[in-house]
Amino acid sequence: MVLFEKAPAKINLSLDVLSKRDDGYHNVEMIMTTIDLADRITLRSINRDRIEVSLESRFVPSDERNLAYKAANAFKQKYGIKTGVHIHIEKSIPVSAGLGGGSTDAAAVLRGMNRLWKLDIPTSELATIGATIGSDVPFCVYGNTAIAKGRGEIIEPLSSPPSCWVVLAKPDIGVSTRTIFQRIQVEGLSHPNTSAIMDALRQKHFHKMCAHIGNVLEDITLAVYPEVQRIKCRMEQAGASGVLMSGSGPTVYSLVEHQSKAQRIYNGMRGFCEEVYLVRLLG
Repeated sequence: MVLFEKAPAKINLSLDVLSKRDDGYHNVEMIMTTIDLADRITLRSINRDRIEVSLESRFVPSDERNLAYKAANAFKQKYGIKTGVHIHIEKSIPVSAGLGGGSTDAAAVLRGMNRLWKLDIPTSELATIGATIGSDVPFCVYGNTAIAKGRGEIIEPLSSPPSCWVVLAKPDIGVSTRTIFQRIQVEGLSHPNTSAIMDALRQKHFHKMCAHIGNVLEDITLAVYPEVQRIKCRMEQAGASGVLMSGSGPTVYSLVEHQSKAQRIYNGMRGFCEEVYLVRLLG
């Protein structure tokens, strides 16, 4: 049997770090929403009790380091599956970009294996498995728009954002989330107004949403990678309503209400940055 799963990227409308945990991780509060930029996951059952991952990317491993592999392994262990699975990943989401590419692949594998073996496992249970793999995986299991708390494992669905376009620009660098989090000084952070963003989502108020988006990791990444700062400045000069770095970066996005303006910003960024995308919000 062969089946397919779409694995959409995410952007952060907010990313706040509340405190350092005793286990070394951080308590976070993040509003995330999915966008129409996605990897395509193909799952095929095989007779041998093994996990195979294939993809065409020199930046992504195909062995047990791959989050999709880890998701398949965790699923098989949890439910005692002795049948093997071959996972093929067609990458469209940039790697190490702050868009949740590896996490959404892992989430798609959990959903897909649930379908592959017709186990009818609730989404909440899949998300719990996902939390053992990565902080963004539980959100990616659910998709749409939600706030994630704790380490990212506590998910509360939110109203979908107002319809708009998203221009994404990624410089030719990768950013380590671990490295950025190691630089956090919680006491000195300027926290985004998460409740105001939630209100804007409920009201479908585009300009209010843009006015309150925020990411406490942005200043840290901009200080280490000045090319990210240059991209953000360029987008702001182009007149985008909301400009923010997603996750730990380095991708910067702008929210744009009208397609014609979004296209102009996209065209302008194409001459400034190699990886630029123009997509819609899905969440």
